[in-house]
Amino acid sequence: MDKTNERIERLLVLLLLQAMKASPQKEKAIQLNIAGFSNIEIAEYLSTGPAVIASMLYQSKKTTKTKRRK
Repeated sequence: MDKTNERIERLLVLLLLQAMKASPQKEKAIQLNIAGFSNIEIAEYLSTGPAVIASMLYQSKKTTKTKRRK
């Protein structure tokens, strides 16, 4: 990816995170995942580890499946 696209991508992430300022970190991770970012990229943007992000996303998917069954 060239530098211009990388800057635009980072700017869009910053705008998304600013718009979600009051949202929990888990919700931010979910939205970034939906936007196509990897766990490593999401972890960098949210200043945490990729394993933490993977766990959040796994729990989210697990919870969503449970809600659908009911």
